[in-house]
Amino acid sequence: MKKLLILFVALFSLVGTMPGNAASQRTAPAREQKTKRSIMELTIFERAVLIIKKFETLHDSRRHWPYLGYGHRKLPGEKYFRGYKMSEREADALLRKDLRKFCALYRDMGKDSILLGALAYNIGPGAVNKSSVYKMLKSGNRNIFKAYTSYCHYRGKWHKGLYTRRLTELGALFIP
Repeated sequence: MKKLLILFVALFSLVGTMPGNAASQRTAPAREQKTKRSIMELTIFERAVLIIKKFETLHDSRRHWPYLGYGHRKLPGEKYFRGYKMSEREADALLRKDLRKFCALYRDMGKDSILLGALAYNIGPGAVNKSSVYKMLKSGNRNIFKAYTSYCHYRGKWHKGLYTRRLTELGALFIP
């Protein structure tokens, strides 16, 4: 029950709701009314992009080298260098390119390819291929909560932010 509650809290941290105050809706000009949309209204790929952007944040290549953009690791032959000033638009395009590449690796997994692609974006495809999550999904076992949320360690220590990320990914990207 506690796991389910935590999962919903993480999911609703990304989900917006419609404004409920009718009086404020009548008095505010129509062009100024902004309605919050639910993340679940987006395509599953767009949900994955949004989640990665939220948890990775935009990296500064001077401080986080060889990582830049939204957690992209510089590959041999790429034009980037230490101190490269990457625009948000360029970082977004790079994130989408990388995520498509990782999702393509797991295309044979069908509806789970986005979930595995998002995990691979964070921990790498080699680690995903060896993971219990991948093996469970490949065998048809859909009870992956415990296995998926076990990937919450950074430098050997449990990390609350990674746990929240895993819960959010499961809530928004996993199709039971």
